[in-house]
This record gives sequence, structure tokens and C-alpha cells, in this order.
Amino acid sequence: MYHGRTTGKGPSTPTQIYQQPPRLLIVHISLPSWADICSNLCEAMQNFFSLACSLMGPSRMSLFSLYMVQNQHECILPFVQVKGNFARLQTCISEIRTLQKEGCFRPQGTSLQLAVEDGLQQFKQYCRHVTTGSALTYTSLEITILTSQPGKEVVKQLEKGLKDTDLVRVRRLQVVEITKEALECTDSASPIEESSNDESSFLGTDIDLQTIDNDVVSMEIFFKAWLHNSGTDQEHIHLLLPSQSFSNISRARDKPMCLKCDLQERLLSPSLLPGTADGSLKMDDPKGDFSTLYQMTSQSSASYYKLRVIKALKSSGMCESVTYGLPFILRPTSCWQLDWNELETNQQHFHALCHSLLKREWLLLAKGEPPSRGHSLREAATTFYVIMPSRSPTLLVKAVATRELMLPSPFPLLPENPPDDSLKIVESLLDGLELEPTYNPLQVWSHLYSHLSSTFAKPQSRLHPSWESRALRKHPCKPGQLQTNRVRATVAPLPMTSAPGRAPKIPAASKASTEAFLQLSEEEETEGEEDPSGP
Repeated sequence: MYHGRTTGKGPSTPTQIYQQPPRLLIVHISLPSWADICSNLCEAMQNFFSLACSLMGPSRMSLFSLYMVQNQHECILPFVQVKGNFARLQTCISEIRTLQKEGCFRPQGTSLQLAVEDGLQQFKQYCRHVTTGSALTYTSLEITILTSQPGKEVVKQLEKGLKDTDLVRVRRLQVVEITKEALECTDSASPIEESSNDESSFLGTDIDLQTIDNDVVSMEIFFKAWLHNSGTDQEHIHLLLPSQSFSNISRARDKPMCLKCDLQERLLSPSLLPGTADGSLKMDDPKGDFSTLYQMTSQSSASYYKLRVIKALKSSGMCESVTYGLPFILRPTSCWQLDWNELETNQQHFHALCHSLLKREWLLLAKGEPPSRGHSLREAATTFYVIMPSRSPTLLVKAVATRELMLPSPFPLLPENPPDDSLKIVESLLDGLELEPTYNPLQVWSHLYSHLSSTFAKPQSRLHPSWESRALRKHPCKPGQLQTNRVRATVAPLPMTSAPGRAPKIPAASKASTEAFLQLSEEEETEGEEDPSGP
């Protein structure tokens, strides 16, 4: 989440930035279904990372690592920062494309379990060595396993294999089953919600089971959820409703009803992407389309951004021309710090509000109240918002113009009877258009992905050699041996098999290998500073 800077002559308040936790993606390959999944998955990953690496402002993703599990587990990409590493990510995706798609192999029963343990061990070592001396902004890891095998069987396999493994540093363990049938027609303009979620607390941490369709759009939407602010440490916004309007629900008539909500983006701002039509707008420029509501949402537990409802509006009386900025979505909060009864009551009241607004065909006009930033001689300008209900348990929020922003625009009445000749010509043109009942943005594309990918392309002579390339030059391939760009793991590899009846022990990395890794990392950082054209 990006929160724009505040303007003023007083001391600047540091902006609060929410960053997604480090992520480990394990691609679990099984034949022959891999042949149908490979191209869709690689295209979706290429599209997603071209977007994630291009977003301006603070990075939304921190660390990312990629493993492959086929007949054994293998680290394709050790933990790296996502932003600034599109070339390495693209190389890994290209390597996945070359994996075996036909034939057969005998998978090791413990390969998936070992991939989880090895990735977790690498994350712990990264935190110990790479971030030494700097503030650690992340302490837990999210692990996602993409598989074409039945998800429930994979969950049982993980439960059995990881029962003696320390998963304290695992924030979330998720199994995503890719269904074999591709989606015939994408007819939904909304992101796919969790279509099937089963949870197991056998390990002390929940294993989420989710299914997605085997098509590029569904996989893209799944990956894009990583860009959302999914933190549950606290609610984002308080929606205040006048108590006299809800006297039958709220006991305290002198206090407004407070609905605790989480804020979510509906779409990415074009101003955050280079080369788009709106790319010239600055992210923190109030003239841009990056909504002030999202900029000013406080992440401080001491105070919250408030939306105070001041009146209701008829839905038919709202003109779209007076709304501006990107829309945002309000949901009932899922903050874990609230007790269960408060969460349930808050959700029930939120749903009741949605139902009532739909039934009455009303909108709400609300005034934004940012958190107090101390005493100021200036009176801050107020932003107003219109809140719209929907058929889902969400509310749509858009900024609405005030008197100071309005420009004179004459709107004469439309003539009732246009000339017959002109009417016939125009109607014949309209009859020739294809009519759709709704607008589905998932069926419209602007070639943005290819444009973003091309911005990372550099002439071959200017490519900055990575430490993997240098290692290959120091140890050239033997005649007839295929040279690859496969990276090495940063910790000693785990044993491929384990003794029956007990979980495999994770050996600590040797001092020599650790020092060698740190030396290579330091060399890469030094050369990266000297050569700004590096990847």
C-alpha cells in the first residue's frame, strides 16, 4: 500500500507502508497434466512480475523465492527482492518452460515436504545473514504450493511429512490446486474469490486449500492478490453512522455507530505504471487520480481514518461526472485483535447496512476525517465521498466534487424530435454494433504486459553479469555438458530421503559455504552500485 506524502511547512510525518510478507512459491509438477498447465502458468507469471516490478513507489512485494518439485525438489530462485529483479525472474520462468512435459518419472514421496523445509531454512538464513544490521520488516513467510494433483491428498501428505517440523516462522501455508478443465469463457469482471477453502490445524498452522482454473486470466488474478494489503493486524477505516438513524440497533444514542472496515483497491492506478496514458501524473500529486482516501489511511493503532456519514442520497440523483479518482472497496474488518463477538457483530451490522441501502436505493454521502496530526494553524481541506452498495457484502467508495472544484458547464435540454434523416443514419450505425449486457474488463486488454516487459529489455552488451554468470565462468562446463543459468541454493541441500518414522533433520549450512555466499552477495552489491545498468 502506498500512502502519499502530506504537504505543509511543519515536520513531515513518515508515511506508513504496508509490504506483503516474503513469499515462497513451490511449483509441484506431475505428468502428463504439466503439459497443459506449463504455458498458462508461465505466461501468467511473466505478466504478473512485469506488473509488480514496474509499479512505482514503495515496493509492495518484499522477498520471493521459487522452487520446483518434480522427481526431486530444486531451488530455481533463492530469495531475492522482487523490485529490480525482473531479468532474474524472467530467466527462471524461461527455465520452467523447458521442464519435461512428456514421459514419466518416479517422484520421491518426501520431495514436497523437503522443498517446504529447505525454503523455510533458506528464509531463516537470509534473515540471519543478509539483513544483519538493518531493521527486519518481516519475520514470517507465506508458502504457496501450486499443484495439479488433488488438493486434499497434497494437504494430507504435508500434514504427515511436516508434523515434526517447526513452522513458527510460517505465516500461511497454502495449497492451490489447478483444475484440469480450462475456463471456457471468462464472464466475470470481478476477481475470483476463494472458490474452495478447507483448513487444517493439525500442524499448528492452517493449511488453506484453494482451486483455480487452468487459464491465464485465473492465474493472473491469483498472483495479483499478492499486491493487496491483506494485513489483519488492525482495521483500516472507521465508518461512522449517525446514532439517531439506528436507534433500534445502537444503545448509545449520543454516540455514532462505528463500523470497522478494511480498505481494498479495486484496480491499479495507471499513474503508478511507466509509459501508460496517465504515467506522467505524480503519485503524490493531488491533481492525479491516486485517491486521497488511500493516501491518508493511517496505519497507526492510535488513530484511524474516519468516514462520517452526513446524509443519504437517492441513487438516481447521483451524476457520475462529479465523482473523481479511483474507486475503493470497504469490507468488514478481519482484524485478529478484535474478539470474536465484536467481529461477528461488526459484520452483521455491515451486511445489514448493505441490504438496507439496496432496498431503499440509497447512497451515502460521507466526510473524510483524517487522523489528528497535532495542532496546526491551518484548517485542513475536507474531502467528501459517496458510498455505494453492491450485491456483494462490500461498499464502493469514490471521492465526490465540492463547490470549490466545480467549473461552469452548460447542459441545455436535449431536443425531443431530431431530424428523421439523421435519426435513421445514426440508428442504422448503432444497430451494426455488437451489444453486450455488461462490460467485462477481463476480456479487454491494452498490450500493457508486453509494453512493461519491453521496458526491462537492455542491449546484450550492457547486461550486468550476475554472480551466477561469474560462477559459471569460473567453473566452465565440460564438453557436451549443457550450460544453464540455474541458480544455487544459499543453504546446504537437504537429504533426498529420510529415515522412516521421523522427520528429516535440516543440516546447518557449512561456514565455508555461508562465507562464500556472503562474499558473492557483497561483490554483486558493490558492482551493482558501480554499474547502474545492472539487472
